[in-house]
This record gives sequence, C-alpha cells and structure tokens, in this order.
Amino acid sequence: MLIDLLQIILLTVTTVAVMVVTGFRRDHGLINALTQTGLCAALLVFAVIRPVTPLQVTPLLIIDEYSLFFSCLIIIGAIAVTAMAYPYFEKHHQHNEEFYLLVLCGTLGGVVMAASNHFVSFFIGMEMMGISLYALIAYTVHAQKPAKFPLEAAVKYLIMSGLASAVMLFGMALIYAMVGTFEFPLLAAATGGLDTSLHPIMLVGYLMIIVGVAFKLSLVPFHMWTPDVYEGAPLPVTAFLATISKAGMVAVAMRLLLAAQAFSFGQITVVLSLLAAASMIFGNLLAVMQSNVKRLFAYSSIAHLGYLLVVVIAAAAVPELLSVESMSFYIAAYFFMSIAGFAVLSALSNAGKEMDSITDFQGLFWRNPWLATVMIVVLLSLAGIPLTAGFIGKFYIFTTGVEGQLWFLLTVLIIGSSIGLYYYLRLIYTMLQEPHNNLVNDPAALKLPIGLNVVMAAMTVAIIYLGVYPTAFIKTLQSLASTL
Repeated sequence: MLIDLLQIILLTVTTVAVMVVTGFRRDHGLINALTQTGLCAALLVFAVIRPVTPLQVTPLLIIDEYSLFFSCLIIIGAIAVTAMAYPYFEKHHQHNEEFYLLVLCGTLGGVVMAASNHFVSFFIGMEMMGISLYALIAYTVHAQKPAKFPLEAAVKYLIMSGLASAVMLFGMALIYAMVGTFEFPLLAAATGGLDTSLHPIMLVGYLMIIVGVAFKLSLVPFHMWTPDVYEGAPLPVTAFLATISKAGMVAVAMRLLLAAQAFSFGQITVVLSLLAAASMIFGNLLAVMQSNVKRLFAYSSIAHLGYLLVVVIAAAAVPELLSVESMSFYIAAYFFMSIAGFAVLSALSNAGKEMDSITDFQGLFWRNPWLATVMIVVLLSLAGIPLTAGFIGKFYIFTTGVEGQLWFLLTVLIIGSSIGLYYYLRLIYTMLQEPHNNLVNDPAALKLPIGLNVVMAAMTVAIIYLGVYPTAFIKTLQSLASTL
C-alpha cells in the first residue's frame, strides 16, 4: 500500500519540507529548487508504482494506470508552473516562498482527485486544490506593482467556487441518502435496486454534481468567472488554473460517470450535450471579441472543454475504451498546448508588468523568433492544424462522435473550430507584422532562464511529436483505458 501511495507521500513530504525550510530561511531560489526536486521525485516514482497496479488503497483511492496517467500530467504541469514562477516573481521584491507551498498543496489535491474512487476523496481533493487557488489567484496583491485585479479575481473565484462546491456536496448527499454508499463502483448496482419512483432523486443528485463540475471546468453558462480570473491572476497561477485544476476534475468526473453508469439517465446526456454545444459556440464567439491574450485563452479554454465534452457524451453510445482513449489524448494535448502558451506569456512578463494585449505581440517574430515560434506552434495546434497534437485530438473527437452518431454536436464542433481558426490566425498575423519602433526595454529581448526555455522546448516537442507520430502514445492510452 505504501508503494502505491508513494507519489502522494512524496508530495506531502515535499510540502512539509518547503514549509519548514521557509520558516527558517527566506530564499526564493532555494525553495524553488526544493519544490522542483520534490516534484521530479514524485514524477520519477511512477516507474516504481506502475508494475504493482492496479490496487485499491482503502475505499477512497484506486491506483491504476488511469490515475497514474493523470497524476503524472498534473505533476508535469506543477513542474512547469514552478519553472515559470521563478523568473516571474524574481523581480517581485516580496517574500515569494509561500507561492510554492500553495502550488504543492494544489498539486496534491489534483493527484488525490485523479485517484479518487469515492465521493469523500473526490471532495477532499477538490477542496485542497480550491483553497490553494483562492490564495494563489490573489498572490501578488501586496506587490509594489501588482498584477491587474488579483484580489478582485480571487474574491470572485472564492464566492462562485464555494457555491459550486456546496451544490456538489448537496448532490452527493442526495445520492448517499438513496443508495447508502459513497463508492463509485457500488453506485450502479445500488441504483439498479432502487424503486423507479426514487430514480428522479438520484437524477437530481447527479445533475447537481454535474453543475459543480461544469463550474470547475468553466463550461457555459457557468463560465462567468473565467475571463476575469485568467486576466487578474499572476501568469503562473493562470497556467495552473488552465491545466492542473482541469485535468484533475476531468479525470474524476469521467471515472464517476462511467463507474456509476450515470448515462443510464437519458437526461444527463441531454444536459451534457447542451453544455457542450453552448461552450463550443459561445466560447469561440466571445474569444473573437477579445483584445487581451489572457482573456482570449480563457474563452478558448471554454471552447476546448466543450470539444472534450463530446467524447464524454459519446461514452453513452460507443465502447468505453474508445471514449476514455479519446478523452485522455485530447486532455494531454490541451495540457501541453496551454503550458507552452502560458510559458511564452510568462517569458514576456514579470510580476510588475505583463504583456497581455494582442498589440504587445506585434512584430514578436522579428524581436524574438524563439518565443514567436513556440507561440505559433501552440496556436496552430489549438486551431487543429495537421502535424500538431491538436489535429490528432480533434480527429479523435470527430471519430468518436461519428461512432456515437452525435451529428448535432459534430456540426457545432465544426462551426466552433472554424470560428476559432480566425482568432488564432489573427494573433499569428500580429506576431509576423513589422515591430513597433517605440519600444523601450523590450521584454522580448531579455535573456530567458534555462528552466523556462526547457519547459517551452519540451512542450513544443511534445505537441509536434504527438501530431507527427502519435502511435506509441495511443498504445499507452489504450492500455490505461482498459483498466478503467
């Protein structure tokens, strides 16, 4: 059992070590290095855990290939966020060490969510991440030159996230009242034994949980917080929010829906279809109207989670293996694209000044070809252009949708992707234009730290590799899908 929990144990030990060292010595570089070391150790221990999976660790957690895949994604994201955070906060002359403590706590919450097989562990992991995010979003509020509206963004997220958590908790309580269990695998059998007159109460419980999940994934119409929080939070935190928090929620939501056979309620498919269609259309339409890159990425994330929802809905009509495989590939591709995109934004910014307007990117290709190339690869992949991970991911979604005969959602997906092509290409065109002549202390001309360059290079290679030769990765996904 201790071997199976080794990732969680290492993350916990690293969190405690960072807290203790910070109490004795305030050293930004030391704490960053300690955090990176602990995260890398937690990632490498995957090789030790995988041979002994799957194993149930108490009724709360299950360690299998599926949970390990998402845990590794989450830890990779945390490593990237800490690499972005060091140069971002280095010129922020305040105590920065608590930032890494919060990142570790949030990462631990995400890993617990990925391994959750029980409503209690689901809620604990979600709240560990949520409470960390409340503080992370407002982190630079006391800086000499604070980022835009961090406190306002944190308060909005706190209020709306708290409301969503309460709704989810009420839904879990309704389900428990009907079936007497919190364990995902037992829900399907317990539901089958219920009197049909009690099924509406179960349905309401599941719908309340879906409302909470939709908020956490910023699906329309629960997306209101997303652009303001993306814009107001420090860039490393925005990267954390766009990747780690969503990967953990997607992992546990998919496990719950499949294990509980929630799609036996036809109304759930209808509700998810409406959420997906609205997110794909409104996410892309609102992104077209943005002049701020962080807000553009916020609305783009809404659209991409709508695309992802198509394969989740398809699980009601296609083999579960195909649905899980498609979902896992797309979330991994989106993960790499988002990290690379926010790494570029972070490279161009610091805690006192952020380059987040589209006009700031004018001529970036001529001022810093490396950053522009990474961003172009990210944008082309987000648009679903061939030879990128985004193309293979959308092809997976389309194939799964055809298999499930989801013609309406596929039509909306095509329309949404066509709209998205416009604003991605608009940003690429801006970067290829002639640069401004009045730039003083151009951030694009600054020397970047090695860690940030490594993150951008690794994510760019992953995007291209998964677009050119995805076979090896697909075989891994097929293996993990069979364990769910």
